[in-house]
Amino acid sequence: MKSFKLFSEERVKTLFTTFGRFSPPTTGHEKLLNAVASKAKGNTYRIYASQSTDPKKNPLGYADKVKFMRKMFPKHARNILIDTKVKTVLDIAAKAHKDGFSEFVLVVGSDRIDTFVTLLNRYNGVTQKNGTFYEFKDGIKVVSAGDRDPDADGVKGMSASKMRQAAVDNDIKKFSGGLPKGFGEVQELFNAVRKGMGLRESTSFRRHVALPTLSDLREKYAAGETFKVGSKVKSGSETLTVLERKSNFVICQDEAGDTTKRWLHSINEII
Repeated sequence: MKSFKLFSEERVKTLFTTFGRFSPPTTGHEKLLNAVASKAKGNTYRIYASQSTDPKKNPLGYADKVKFMRKMFPKHARNILIDTKVKTVLDIAAKAHKDGFSEFVLVVGSDRIDTFVTLLNRYNGVTQKNGTFYEFKDGIKVVSAGDRDPDADGVKGMSASKMRQAAVDNDIKKFSGGLPKGFGEVQELFNAVRKGMGLRESTSFRRHVALPTLSDLREKYAAGETFKVGSKVKSGSETLTVLERKSNFVICQDEAGDTTKRWLHSINEII
């Protein structure tokens, strides 16, 4: 009698996967991973990160990248694989073939579909010079995740390239705007990117303005955990003192003694 494990493996014929630089991972990548899982509909899916490193576009080392990805996208953590032998999409296909998958589905940004359709079909059933081989009898598909590649330059929203620039500018507030809520290692990722770009670790933000909260700001405010009466806050370059707490704003006093209204999202509490 076949074991349940063997029976399960025989039933799984389609692999859903994606491949990207994730340097650094962003909210855009979160959408990509969610799209892969959604399209898999219970089938096996695997997430692979590039192993390329360079100061300009790939500042994160492979191990660090995977570590941050697993913490940033916990519901996909088991599907984010680390395999030093898998360096390209063709390597992913060869691994899938070796593992017994008969259909290969690559989920990518809409701007990368044509490139990968051509590449993957060119080598389907062909042994490459390095010995890499794959053949999928049930076909190869390259499908859109619904958006452009999160790693692409010029992509809308907070792309990886914009986050790298924020790291260069030492702007952790802008950098954190491209990360999912609930990610608790903003400072560590920020400095890992800076280090990979040949920049010094930043520590100034720890002494000044608190990082944007990772839980919902309104919930913390309603619970009385932030912007308490008498606390000091920053609004741009101004330092203000909270005098009154309202439903979604506070009344503050500036250093000249004048009172002013500030919306919650426009201020940061000073540590």
